[in-house]
Amino acid sequence: MSISISNLTKKYGEQTVLNNIHFEIGEGEVVGFLGPNGAGKTTTMKILAGALSYNTGLVKICGVDVRENPLQTKSLVGYLPEQNPLYPDMYVKEYLLFVAEAYRLGKGKQARVNELIDLVGLRPEFHKKIGQLSKGYRQRVGLAQALIPNPKVLILDEPTTGLDPNQLEEIRNLIREIGKDKTVLLSTHIMQEIKAICNRVIVINKGDIVADYSDLSELKTFEENSFHLEVEFAGEVSTEALEKLEQVTDVKRISPHHVLLIASADISGIIFDFAVKTNNKILMLKPIERSMEEVFQSLTK
Repeated sequence: MSISISNLTKKYGEQTVLNNIHFEIGEGEVVGFLGPNGAGKTTTMKILAGALSYNTGLVKICGVDVRENPLQTKSLVGYLPEQNPLYPDMYVKEYLLFVAEAYRLGKGKQARVNELIDLVGLRPEFHKKIGQLSKGYRQRVGLAQALIPNPKVLILDEPTTGLDPNQLEEIRNLIREIGKDKTVLLSTHIMQEIKAICNRVIVINKGDIVADYSDLSELKTFEENSFHLEVEFAGEVSTEALEKLEQVTDVKRISPHHVLLIASADISGIIFDFAVKTNNKILMLKPIERSMEEVFQSLTK
């Protein structure tokens, strides 16, 4: 496993920020780490990057214990924090060479920096000071510095926050390209980000892992009462009678003939039987697909 977290707990005084969480991420996965602000995403990522201690649990990067071998695990991880820590008075190439020197790349640093300037699309701006760059290009510099040691695991904390639509698409494409040969853990609270980049999503809320889906389509059927069915009858229908049907958890009336049913499973057959027994024809019956935003709200409310 590229990332392995077991029974991880982190507290600040009496406040529990991470509550005995567990998950694993395999090699080559691009995983969205989803949750509202304050859920514990950044804390988890700082721990994985070796920038923050923790109370109890076991954390491994590519099988190496973060506590026992901090220097080795840091060499395996590229980390881009939410607040991109750049030096605005340094030139782009100067800064990247500085980071390469910190990683002790030696004679190979010039070649590595030139390679990354091309990889992340910095060539048109590499002669400028970082403070002169747009937010999108500063994010590219941040990605380049995270990639300098050629890490096996890339951890990105809210990498597209504050970007305009064009910059957003450029950075998403770049992350998709990078994700072809690296394990990527991408923190966000934006559902579109998950759909655009990731092939798996882990949801955290108030320090607990509340969902983990390797198939994003499963997000829309995550909860017990997740099947929504819109039904229009020829005649008026009793909501009280519908509420008594097996697996129906809620009935919302749209009009005297028209209802929205919420159930724990597909109840189409049950509704057809109900229509026959009450001698009330069905004019329209269709499942309602919930948006990922609605699912996110349900998971984290």
